[in-house]
Amino acid sequence: MMTICVRYTKNENDALEVLNTGFFKVFKNIEKYDRRKATLYTWIRTIIINSCLNYIKARTVQTGWQELDQATSVSLSPDVFSKMSAEEILHLVRQLAPATQAVFNLYVMEGFSHKEIAHLLGISEGTSKWHLSEARRVLQQLINNEATGP
Repeated sequence: MMTICVRYTKNENDALEVLNTGFFKVFKNIEKYDRRKATLYTWIRTIIINSCLNYIKARTVQTGWQELDQATSVSLSPDVFSKMSAEEILHLVRQLAPATQAVFNLYVMEGFSHKEIAHLLGISEGTSKWHLSEARRVLQQLINNEATGP
């Protein structure tokens, strides 16, 4: 679960704070767990992800949510990531703006659709698409900068 929190925060201390908050919610609401609806792991994971999103929302000014009807396409070759370590990728993702990082993680890492992300974050689908496009653009720029060196 710590790995999930690390993907959504800027540093280990923030990740630990979110993890503790999430597990407090699990402990506080354990009587609401229904094994017929989901496995315990899935239920806890959902609470942890929601804690991450709440953390981001609390630290993101509403004007930080940007909107575009269409996301511009940016091409990132999948083999670029295969040449990078998980730590290098995490370092790059952590450089994204919090809202953009959240959308990127939800879409790419967690497999949510733009419709689901819009519902979770209280934004439009167009805004979700914009954040994903922005994440790809910034990551491509960061990767290119690292490839060319200082």
